Amino acid sequence: GTGLGLASVYGIIKAHGGYIDVESKMNQGTTFEIYLPSTTKKVSKAKKASEKLIKQTGTVLLVDDEAAVREVCMSILEKIGYRVLSAKDGEEVLELYRNNKDEIDIVLLDMIMPNMSGGEVYDRLKEINPEVKVLLSSGYSIDGEATEILNRGCDGFIQKPFYIKKLSAKILEILNNK
Repeated sequence: GTGLGLASVYGIIKAHGGYIDVESKMNQGTTFEIYLPSTTKKVSKAKKASEKLIKQTGTVLLVDDEAAVREVCMSILEKIGYRVLSAKDGEEVLELYRNNKDEIDIVLLDMIMPNMSGGEVYDRLKEINPEVKVLLSSGYSIDGEATEILNRGCDGFIQKPFYIKKLSAKILEILNNK
């Protein structure tokens, strides 16, 4: 991987007003200490999903360099009703897109990958098909590179980790804005 797991943890901790302290010693390992603010609020029980997930159709090209993330996302997308093609890096996604562009409705594109960034992949996809629909995903915030890609015409952004309903709604929103 590319350290995206730690980036997701960092984002979650920061969103909750906490911080991470890291100590690393040569040949001994690394210790991460996570600090979160205390609260006096009572813990509420998780609400049951009252709405049923709306089944959708179409083909999603899923791009993520982490195998575990690809597997989970593929399972989520298939549960929603999509057919899923998956790629682990920029070269693979470009080849898959070239060969299947007429079937692919949307590309779910991880921003941080080895060898070729999400921004570079986005630009190359646009060269192949200026009408391609792309939803960026990242454990990092929307600030920085994600905003730059969105300003170049990318269709949307979703922050990892995401809930199945949020992903479903975001994809549907993009596909309905043809």
